[in-house]
Amino acid sequence: MLVTPTFLAIGHITRDLQPDDSSRLGGTVTFAALTAARLGLATAIVSSADTTLIAQLSTQLPAIACALQPSPETTTFVNHYQEGFRTQYLRARASSLHAEDVPLAWRKAPIVLLGPLAQELPADFVTLFPRRSGALIAATPQGWLRRWDDDGRIWPTPWQAAEQVLPRLDVLILSHDDLLPFAGENRAAADAILDRWSMYAPLLVATDGRHGATLFRQGTRQHFPAYQVQEVDPTGAGDVFAAAFLTHLYQHNDPAHAVAFANCAASFSVEKYGLSGIPNEEMVVRGCRHSEAWGASALITLGRRKQARMTNKLQPPICCTKNLVETITHIW
Repeated sequence: MLVTPTFLAIGHITRDLQPDDSSRLGGTVTFAALTAARLGLATAIVSSADTTLIAQLSTQLPAIACALQPSPETTTFVNHYQEGFRTQYLRARASSLHAEDVPLAWRKAPIVLLGPLAQELPADFVTLFPRRSGALIAATPQGWLRRWDDDGRIWPTPWQAAEQVLPRLDVLILSHDDLLPFAGENRAAADAILDRWSMYAPLLVATDGRHGATLFRQGTRQHFPAYQVQEVDPTGAGDVFAAAFLTHLYQHNDPAHAVAFANCAASFSVEKYGLSGIPNEEMVVRGCRHSEAWGASALITLGRRKQARMTNKLQPPICCTKNLVETITHIW
C-alpha cells in the first residue's frame, strides 16, 4: 500500500550531459524532491525514464519514493553557461506523463510541485489536485515555456495555457530570465507580465540569480537580496529554491520568511556541482540566522521540527512502474 507523501514532485527526471561526456542526474523533480527530503519531508516523485535509470534510482535517491513509468529514453539535456546565461539542447525526451501515472494515494499530498521540463505535463494535469485548505499546489513552468528545433536547441515559446493553469495554483515559482524573451529582453516589461500573472495565483515568486528573488502578491512586490557566495554550478538552484520555499511556507505560512529561507538554501546549492550542493535543514537554519533578512521571530526550533517529522516519513520507499512494484529495502 502506498503512503501519501508530504511533498510530491511531478515531471521528468533528466540526464544532464557534461563537457567530458559524463552525465549527472538532474531535473526539477530531482533537485526539488531531494531538497524537500533533506529538509525533513516525506517525499515522492512521479516521472518517466529508461529502465536503466529506473534501476539506478533506488541507490541514487534512496530517501525518495518513486512512481516511474518505463520509457524508451530519458530526457537528456546539454547546458552551456556563459556570463550567467544558459544555452540548452534537448538530446532525448522521455514519454509524457498522464493522470493515471500518479498513484491515487499520492494525489492527497499536502505539497504538490508540477515541474515540467519538456512539455511532458498537459495543462489539465493541475486539475488532479483540487485546491484545499492547508495544501499547496505549485508549479515551476519552465517546461511550458520551451520548444526545441530539429537540432534540439531550446527556444522560448509562449505559455498558452497560463490563464487556465494559474487560477488552480497556490504558488507559481519561475526564473525572471524565463520571461525576458517575451518582454523584448526588457526587465520592466517582464515584471509587468509577472504582475499580471500574480493576479491569477495567490503567490508568485520570481528568482533572479545573484540579484535575489521577488515575491508578488496580487500585484504587489517585495524584493529579497541573494546571498553573496562563490558560484561553482548554478544548475538546479531554482529548483532547490522552489522546494525550500514550499517547505517553509507549508510549515510556517509566512511567504516573506519562506523566500528568505529559500534564498539561503539556493545559495548553498550553487557552491558545489549538481545534487551535492543541496543543503540539509540544519545548514539552512544556521545560514538564515546570520542573515539580515531573517528576523528573530522566524528562527526555527530544530528539535521540535525533527520530532514532528519522525511521524511523517514514508516507510519504506516504493519504486513502482506500470509493470513493477518493488519495495526498496534500505535505511531511511
